[in-house]
Amino acid sequence: MTGLRVTIEADGGSRGNPGPAGYGAVVFDAESGAVLAERYDSLGVATNNVAEYSGLIAGLEAAAELNAERVAVKMDSKLVIEQMSGRWQIKNAGLRPLAAEAAALVGKFAGVTYEWIPRERNKAADALANRAMDEAAGVLKNDETPKSWAPPASLSDATRIILVRHGETPMTTAGRYSGRGDVPLTDEGEAQAMAAAGRVAGISPEIHAVLSSPLLRCRRTAQHIADAAGGVPVTIMDDLIECDFGVWEGRTFAEVQEGWPAEMAAWLASTSVAPPEGESFQTVAKRVRGALATVLQAYPGKTVVLVSHVSPIKLILRDALAAGDAFLHRLFLDAAGVSTMDVWPDGNIAVRSVNETAHLR
Repeated sequence: MTGLRVTIEADGGSRGNPGPAGYGAVVFDAESGAVLAERYDSLGVATNNVAEYSGLIAGLEAAAELNAERVAVKMDSKLVIEQMSGRWQIKNAGLRPLAAEAAALVGKFAGVTYEWIPRERNKAADALANRAMDEAAGVLKNDETPKSWAPPASLSDATRIILVRHGETPMTTAGRYSGRGDVPLTDEGEAQAMAAAGRVAGISPEIHAVLSSPLLRCRRTAQHIADAAGGVPVTIMDDLIECDFGVWEGRTFAEVQEGWPAEMAAWLASTSVAPPEGESFQTVAKRVRGALATVLQAYPGKTVVLVSHVSPIKLILRDALAAGDAFLHRLFLDAAGVSTMDVWPDGNIAVRSVNETAHLR
């Protein structure tokens, strides 16, 4: 007996590119043409291409839930169709994680084909994408029309932690260790912080708290996020401050390696070793774990944004992923990158994304 064959029509768009963005996807029975599933959602601020890939992913997820065997994908996005077909390279680094996510879903089916279609033949998905864009822009309220998908009830028990690194500073662009020095955001950093605020709003329409390191670069980033969340107050949390790099503050990796080769080698080899006159990663981890425990106790089942720095965020993610210490020197976190994880009352953790940057493209 032949398995279920479906057609996915998907679309996505952004009013501003980047701007208020959303996607839509419709899954049809390939034989009868009956609609089997619809998906749509807003993405906050994103680009057209991110929205289009998100529509494809939503359609593939719906087809997988239906246990489809073969899938025909039809979209009016030439870029997505050609890249997923393997005929075009994916030059935009921000799209590669989305393409990889789609490719992983493709592996669930016996066969997937791709076909470009003109926009007038993609009206159903286009209509859903436009509704999602309306919601992202605030034209419609999320509850005006019920959506087809909602997270399982069990997710409501989890506390969602959204980790955001601050935007770019002059030290970021120069590749210098930036610990306790209170440097401001650059103009680009301000723009990145606003883009991150849009991405956070797309992850969760309701933010219950925005907690920030006391340093200016985080407080400015946090304020943009709080404003986008409807004026949620920013609460300073001292334990989210960056590692104290001691005498290495303001120096590049190459300068430190040249001036303190033995100390640098010891620091890279063990989290118990601190830079001269600085702070070890073990010490940072201890205070960051305390901060996270406080957040989980204060906001059970809520969505909380933590705006911090490279070291605290890496340490939180290392613990969440049960990774080794080498993880700290292998993970790269971009300025204004966003990571998300859910933590349940029983201690279970699901890391949902690490260093999202598509909102910055």
